[in-house]
Amino acid sequence: MTSPTSPTSAHQGLPNTAPGTVLGTTETDVSAPDVSDPAALAGWHHLTVEPRRPERVRRLPRGYLLAVAAVCVGAFMGQLDASIVTLAFPSLEHSFHSDVASVSWVGLSYLLVLVATVAAVGRFADMVGRKLLYLYGFVIFVAGSVLCALAPNLLALDGFRAVQAVGAAMLQANSVAIIALAVPRRRLGRALGMQGAAQALGLALGPSVGGLLLVVGGWRLLFLVNVPVGLVGLVAALLFVPRSTQLSGRVEFDWSGFALFFPAVAALVFAISQGDHLGWTSPLILMALVGTVGLGLAFVGRERRARHPMVDLTLFRRTPFTAGVSSSLLAFLVLFGVLVVVPFFLERAEGFGTVRTGLELMMMPVALGLVAPWSGRMADSLGVRLPAVTGLGMVAGGLALLAVLHPATPGFLALLALVGAGLGLFTSPNNAGIMASVPAQQSGLASGLLNMSRGLGTAMGLAVATAVFSALGGDGGGPPTVGRAVSVTFGVLAGVAVLAAVITAVGSSSRPLADRAGGASAGGVSPGLASAGLQEPRVA
Repeated sequence: MTSPTSPTSAHQGLPNTAPGTVLGTTETDVSAPDVSDPAALAGWHHLTVEPRRPERVRRLPRGYLLAVAAVCVGAFMGQLDASIVTLAFPSLEHSFHSDVASVSWVGLSYLLVLVATVAAVGRFADMVGRKLLYLYGFVIFVAGSVLCALAPNLLALDGFRAVQAVGAAMLQANSVAIIALAVPRRRLGRALGMQGAAQALGLALGPSVGGLLLVVGGWRLLFLVNVPVGLVGLVAALLFVPRSTQLSGRVEFDWSGFALFFPAVAALVFAISQGDHLGWTSPLILMALVGTVGLGLAFVGRERRARHPMVDLTLFRRTPFTAGVSSSLLAFLVLFGVLVVVPFFLERAEGFGTVRTGLELMMMPVALGLVAPWSGRMADSLGVRLPAVTGLGMVAGGLALLAVLHPATPGFLALLALVGAGLGLFTSPNNAGIMASVPAQQSGLASGLLNMSRGLGTAMGLAVATAVFSALGGDGGGPPTVGRAVSVTFGVLAGVAVLAAVITAVGSSSRPLADRAGGASAGGVSPGLASAGLQEPRVA
């Protein structure tokens, strides 16, 4: 076993560690390139080296909070973009003289690329540096946003959305990992709760901000709004995010595995997203599903044989990790399923206008954002199981009451808030439990798989809710029919929440995160490192 006090021994067999970062060392280690030395940064080399934070930032006792704030900017921007782009679809139809099916690819191209690449990006970040890819994520996302705003036609817009998705994957794959390695373990849940609150804020503000931007400057302004936010995030990450520690070492990336993984996941997302529109028995959907199964099996076989697999399948032997990722997928299915059907209920069954519908729908993400930081603190002291299972129980109960009671506006808003609060009570502890269950050297991959599960949950939520609602005549029926269709959809989503609660109750840990970390600070020993016999260094 590698000695925790011997950085050199940790490098045996790993000669190509990330530039500017050495496994098991601190920032002052002489083997790390000096980014202030012009000779060390000749040519393009400086573009592959993670810059250090300013000395005064590194010396701040709570400097890690600045790193969390920088990650929150990216989390806010991602959810803001996701929640406002769909508002542009009618304008895009008019501008490009197209139809709904063609315009839907503006959203689908983004989702396909994001979900299919985020795990691979996380694995790559574990080798070359999480801060490095996080910085480039802002650059690519902002550049993609500008290109989207300048798109001359719909095909170009689809392509630029794919570029934007690559940047989003670089941000999402590293966000949770950066927090998990920068924050003292006893405060991990709280920090991830702050990130969850930032995501909820972006989701809540998206419809209102998007509507205002559409009125003021048209659909192109919806993409340009990312530029100032992204630039703020880039500067904040540059100054406040610590350089990567505990990298896995640079090895040959598993391109063969990625060549199987990307089309398998992309085909699955396509089938889920388009199944209701094209028909689940249509040849194209059946081909996509068969392709997903075939490529998925080939990928698993490849990863078992690979010397350096893209996805370490042994992670799924860790029950807290597998249970956490699975319940995260189901929770996002519920979240976006509710976001799909509530507007139909309010506008078609209750006769509300678009503005009032948007304001009432904000109740759920607002409640989620308010509860998320508090639930993270609960996980630090009480463990994952209690708050996460309680939260999912609140979600299931709130949806069941919505399905049965059909309450008037005050009651409806209260139950929406209950569902949002339940999701907030679940999300932060669950994320913290996932990251606490994996070795630090695989935090990027774990973060990528977590975000992939969220993306799949999003696509499945849209598909399941739409399919159930449409099958019961909600698409073209009158208010009574719409009301019944929404009730059944709420009931189905409540059942999904119950399933997630059972998985969480069985697979999550009841031990406080602080106890699992031994009460250590950021310079102490994380659960994953302790199991590997390594000492977690001071982050730089």
